[in-house]
Amino acid sequence: MQMNRLFGIVYFLLAKKSATAKELAERFEVSTRTIYRDIEILSGANIPIYTNQGKSGGICLLENFVLENSFFSEEEQNHILFALQGMNTLSRQDERSILEKLTILFHKNQTNWIDVDLSSWENVAGQDERFQVIKEAILKQRVLQFVYYNASGEEKERRAEPLQIYFKDKAWYLKAFAQDKQAYRLFKISRMKKIEMQEENFERELPETIEKKTDFKTIKLELEIAKEMAYRVYDEFEKETITKKENGDFLINIEYPENDWVYGYILSFGEYAKVLAPKYAKEIVKQRVKKMAKKYFKYDISLSYLK
Repeated sequence: MQMNRLFGIVYFLLAKKSATAKELAERFEVSTRTIYRDIEILSGANIPIYTNQGKSGGICLLENFVLENSFFSEEEQNHILFALQGMNTLSRQDERSILEKLTILFHKNQTNWIDVDLSSWENVAGQDERFQVIKEAILKQRVLQFVYYNASGEEKERRAEPLQIYFKDKAWYLKAFAQDKQAYRLFKISRMKKIEMQEENFERELPETIEKKTDFKTIKLELEIAKEMAYRVYDEFEKETITKKENGDFLINIEYPENDWVYGYILSFGEYAKVLAPKYAKEIVKQRVKKMAKKYFKYDISLSYLK
């Protein structure tokens, strides 16, 4: 609290040029004695602050003083501004004003180095509001209630104590303490629906690590993907999983959770992907292709050519 007040005093004097101890005491809701102690601390930190005696006197900063010369190095200023720009995506208007104030204090032009759009290309309504509710609950330490869809598509109402919004591997997650499981969990935010902040408060610290629950079977796949899908290959697979063939096609060796999603993902490449191994996965994809093909033919044919 004292550090916030010290910074506030400096900012106020930079904007107003001078102020009385009584004026500062009223503004920061402390005694004049506390203000004079703060002045001593600032002076001891090499802030050129002084008092003028007389009728028009008051507490002042040395003319032409700028904050950058005392508190932060040039590199520190840039880190602060860049961090605030990144946080700006999830910020309210009153928090965004901090960025504007610091930009003025540091005498810098804003370099808009990052722009994050939380909405999808489908422009689904309510996605920004979802993040705002979660953020508000984290800051106020209030329990969240929401409907959650797991990886199998099962729907369940959950209650959790939100601790941190977390981004990893192309997806946003919520680190939280699940009240029903009495354990820390990672919730994929895109699967959280009907999010509501409750009146119930909680007191809980964020642990150093929250492991994503991995009690599922995985499958090691070898895929052959045609060169026409190069843009997807380099977007969606890590470099070490990719081998480029002489003809320009790709061999992909990857390990995924084995569930309905992984077979749908393979089929999303259409005619441009083929499962090489394991054999049973190849058979599952083949059967799915047959079922898909039957939907587009009038007669129930054997589709024996699909080998």
